[in-house]
Amino acid sequence: MALTPEDVVTKQFQHVRFKEGFDPDEVDDFLDEIVVEWRKTIAENEELKAKLAAYESGDAAPAEVVEAAVVEEPAAVQSVPAPAPAVEAPAAGGVAASAGIIELAQRLHDEHVAEGQAQRDKLVSEAQAKAATILAEAEAKGRDEMARLESERAVLESRISELRQFERDYRSQLRGFIEDKLRDLDVAGATSGASPVSAS
Repeated sequence: MALTPEDVVTKQFQHVRFKEGFDPDEVDDFLDEIVVEWRKTIAENEELKAKLAAYESGDAAPAEVVEAAVVEEPAAVQSVPAPAPAVEAPAAGGVAASAGIIELAQRLHDEHVAEGQAQRDKLVSEAQAKAATILAEAEAKGRDEMARLESERAVLESRISELRQFERDYRSQLRGFIEDKLRDLDVAGATSGASPVSAS
């Protein structure tokens, strides 16, 4: 099936979301430029065919009429689609123009893809650098916190050992004091038991 400018104008593409793609307005504008150039190429092709047919028949007048009509009404040629050639191969100029347009479209496509890939690589490298910075900061903060906790633990362990030593000293002092008092009681009891109780 022959592709016509109308096929390009009416072609609908699926919109994708959350994926890489091109700006639809930019693509539409570029396709409009392609359609205009394509219609010019088809009009030139038809003009050349008419001239060729006129020269082959030996009559130059019809070719001049066709040429005058093309010069007088260029807007009509752009707004009304020219019929696609039926069987004959397109002229060499039309093929070259079409190839040029396709090459231009391919080059623009490649440039956009390369630009998108460069942007993606830049964003990925920036994200990796930021992640590495955040990770390094978190590790440094974790090390500082561990050192602080270790220092607090050493202080607390020292305080606990001081309190235990204090408890041991206090217990031994208390035991000595109680034992002294018990000895005093024993002595006082022994002396009071040896003295006679007076009967009154």
